[in-house]
Amino acid sequence: MTKKKTYPTETYDITIESINERGNGYARITHPPTRGHMGAGLQVFVPQVAPGDKVRVSVPNAKGRRRARLFDYELLQAGPNRDPEFEFRPDFSGGTPLIAMSYKAQLDYKQQMIEEYLDKVSVSSELVRPIIGMEQPIHYRNKMELTFGVDGSLGMHAQGNYKKVVDLKDSVLATKDMMTAKYIVQRWWLDSNLSAYNKETKEGLLRHLILRQSHQTKELMVGIVANGMPENYEALVQDLSVRLEAELPVLASLLWIENTSISERSYETTTHIISGNDHINEAFCDFTFRIWHDTFFQPNPVQAEKMVSIVEDLIKDKKYNQVVDLYCGIGTFSLPLAKQAEQLTGIEIVESSIESAKRNAKDNGITNAHFICSEARRGLEALKEQWGSPDLLVLDPPRSGAGGKMMRSIGRYQPGAIIYISCNPKELANDLVWLEDFGYEVTYVQPVDQFPHTVHSECIVMIEKKAND
Repeated sequence: MTKKKTYPTETYDITIESINERGNGYARITHPPTRGHMGAGLQVFVPQVAPGDKVRVSVPNAKGRRRARLFDYELLQAGPNRDPEFEFRPDFSGGTPLIAMSYKAQLDYKQQMIEEYLDKVSVSSELVRPIIGMEQPIHYRNKMELTFGVDGSLGMHAQGNYKKVVDLKDSVLATKDMMTAKYIVQRWWLDSNLSAYNKETKEGLLRHLILRQSHQTKELMVGIVANGMPENYEALVQDLSVRLEAELPVLASLLWIENTSISERSYETTTHIISGNDHINEAFCDFTFRIWHDTFFQPNPVQAEKMVSIVEDLIKDKKYNQVVDLYCGIGTFSLPLAKQAEQLTGIEIVESSIESAKRNAKDNGITNAHFICSEARRGLEALKEQWGSPDLLVLDPPRSGAGGKMMRSIGRYQPGAIIYISCNPKELANDLVWLEDFGYEVTYVQPVDQFPHTVHSECIVMIEKKAND
């Protein structure tokens, strides 16, 4: 067997040209022809940088490769898009890839990315309104899920390295109460000598720490996700409860959640209430919602309320008697939409979300909304037999998008108008192409920055039937 030839590490001074869709800085190094065909060019990807930054990087085996994904650099000169207060940390977690950029630069990056994706499917940039940012783009998340590391770390995975857990010492995403809870849980864990779950060996106890906090009521949930229960469970959780309650009067729910499945995202869990309730309460758009540990709820309620307001403004001067809310979740958009409709039907495949939506509607006195637990396409087919085509269909699919089959089903369903709420502009563009053949066109696009310091953004898209020629 021929041994693969290796080359020495080489150092380059480069200027970051752009940020890719994963949030990594990009630069291209052009080598002289004497390097041969393998040395014609080297693409370099660097984390935690901003366009225009001049940095020094070391590339192992430089001559023998065309692409290099690096995890370290030396800043030589900050570019005009860099946040002057940010200092590079090689151990920084992967939750905030745009953290080195000024907030204005982040918004410009997202605006450009959205316009480029939509331009590929012939949606004019003139239809795309300026992105709506946050006045205070910090500590906005109402949910954090941290991982217990086998080395005693409790935090998020390193950027580009899912096997490594970076201890979370501070966060621009989490609230201060969440961070206080994190430190208390971590001290309790290390004092108790409980093992962390090892994904490779499938051994160990503690998997994740779930932290949820209501934006309005400030109620805090702390959930320990574990691969079973320890022998001295009662004494351990009592100790944890005492520690948390001593420093966090907002604690409203403390849970032990068993997940013995190999899958990290298994729904086959058993929840034990250590103290408080099994849920917390949130006030949102003049409605109240019950939030459980596994409830999907908009992670940034400040921006989510803006999104609901935008949707309400889009439909306020139009008469929509029958409205369908596809991928309705627990009714975040359903309840506000029901105020402006004669009848609303929400469709969602997750049974627990449908039960929550029904309960939330009842809690808020909404009597003209009903909810169906069904796969989206089958739910539409069943509903069409009862209603025919609705006046308005709203869909808020997962990050992977709705997909071609679903979009064709919507096109055949022929709703009077469609509002697509997207958290992934790339998949949004892929989905929109399917509606043109069914007589629809995009008339309005409003981007909303719901996830500052990340590459993600939301878009609200109005889609209406083409005018007859």
